[in-house]
Amino acid sequence: MAYKIIVCAKQVPDTNEIKTNPETGTLIRDGVPSILNNDDANALEEALKIKDAFPGTTITVITMGPPQATEMLQECLAMGADDAILLSDRALGGSDTWATSNAISAGIAKVGEYDIIFAGRQAIDGDTAQVGPQIAEKLGIPQVSYVKEFAIEGNEITVKRALEDGYELIKLQTPCLLTAIKELNTPRYMYIKGIYKAMKHDIKVWNAADIGVDLTTVGLKASPTNVFKSFTPKPKGAGQKVAGDTDKELAVNLLVGLKEKNII
Repeated sequence: MAYKIIVCAKQVPDTNEIKTNPETGTLIRDGVPSILNNDDANALEEALKIKDAFPGTTITVITMGPPQATEMLQECLAMGADDAILLSDRALGGSDTWATSNAISAGIAKVGEYDIIFAGRQAIDGDTAQVGPQIAEKLGIPQVSYVKEFAIEGNEITVKRALEDGYELIKLQTPCLLTAIKELNTPRYMYIKGIYKAMKHDIKVWNAADIGVDLTTVGLKASPTNVFKSFTPKPKGAGQKVAGDTDKELAVNLLVGLKEKNII
């Protein structure tokens, strides 16, 4: 059986290189390299594993962002995706998670038939974990987030969903949306033949009119939330070691120190 899979991906700044302007509190993006979002790489890898196991399976990667996001899409194609779509329009700029999911769900609806939508759990630049579930709600399909194990047989999918204190074993039918975490798999590297193919591939670029999205539901003005301020926490001061040879001495010296600082 062959499947039609859509992978939602995002180009994000490399958080290892992020710096914040101390005066404005905004991120300094100039000169910061952009990468494929980590969890989205796991989402793509799981789709590629299905493609390896079921010949005829096709994978379409969709993203929303500026024109340079095509670089990330080329990376996805080089890893083994079959098609790539970029939603890019000034009207979409500044969208929060709600507005972003409106645009992406409209883009997916334009793509048409699909069996599975994979997305990363969250993006490393926002950490909201909201877009994937919101897309599923707007498309009216079942969803499971935080997927750490995956199996498929026909139209039935079995997943293990990670929880803070264990996991849930869930079965659901296609079509559906799943969000991946890093424990799901290890993303593969691009390969030479794939890189050559990706550089020649025509990436579709759709604007707001192409996907037929309501302009009152996308963009900065339509976003019910916005980032007030971004900042780097100040480093904590040096700690103080409490001396003592026994537990009793340690406790006494700790109390003395706390009293000296008027903490107790």
